[in-house]
Amino acid sequence: MFSDALRRDADAIGAHLTKVLTGGPDLPVIDGMRYALSGGKRLRGFLVLEGARLHGVPEAHAIWAAAAIEAIHAYSLVHDDLPCMDDDDLRRGLPTVHRKWDDGTAVLVGDALQALGFELVLDPACHANAAVRADLASSLARASGHRGMVLGQALDILAETAATPLTLDQITRLQAGKTGALIVWSAEAGARLAQVDPAPLTAYATALGLAFQIADDILDVEGDETTVGKAVGKDAHRGKATFVSLLGLDGAKRRASELVTAACDALSPYGDRAQTLNDAAQFVISRDT
Repeated sequence: MFSDALRRDADAIGAHLTKVLTGGPDLPVIDGMRYALSGGKRLRGFLVLEGARLHGVPEAHAIWAAAAIEAIHAYSLVHDDLPCMDDDDLRRGLPTVHRKWDDGTAVLVGDALQALGFELVLDPACHANAAVRADLASSLARASGHRGMVLGQALDILAETAATPLTLDQITRLQAGKTGALIVWSAEAGARLAQVDPAPLTAYATALGLAFQIADDILDVEGDETTVGKAVGKDAHRGKATFVSLLGLDGAKRRASELVTAACDALSPYGDRAQTLNDAAQFVISRDT
């Protein structure tokens, strides 16, 4: 079952991250890194490992890239939760890093996790070929920086004070960076490790990333805070334009379903070998967290 595969990979990635952070100094920033990396579905890391399996890349190599994307993702959440950003008190049902410690520690935790992500993909254990490692690091920088996730975050901040709500095209562009860019990198990483064309996985993940965000918007309306693990209803309270506010709840659900179909269609070159990735796409719009 897909849930078993996701859990198995999440455990493997968690064990690798624990190993990497073993032996660090007894400081709040190190404790905060471990705290921020705990829990979660680790869907991005799963996409790395599953993409690697499709291309015959050993897990011993791919696990480094899977751990890297989880470190980058965790950094983004720590910073996103800060009072100067989304000002959230809960993440995965637990106090956010700045609530458990303080704002300064949270900033440093995020900084350290970002650096750790690049350290992991550049480790020779990730791939013997330095050019492949450089490609992973360069593409990860683009996905997480001002062309990708940070761009999406910046557009999101600007939208909060904009005179008019965002259009559907503008929200799609925003979320392609904020949420989609790291998901696309995750799906491509296995192909990059195998040094083959990632185009089918790029198309898959582009649709998947947008479906993931629409599902998040739906959860903000329909979800329960205890189950979701963070505050819900915040978008409506702030008057933010979302896929739900623009398409309606039923329309957003239909759009997410259409995107999942497109994602699965993109995997046709892999045939039955891509069934687990097909299951992952279905999971994205059926999850309750």
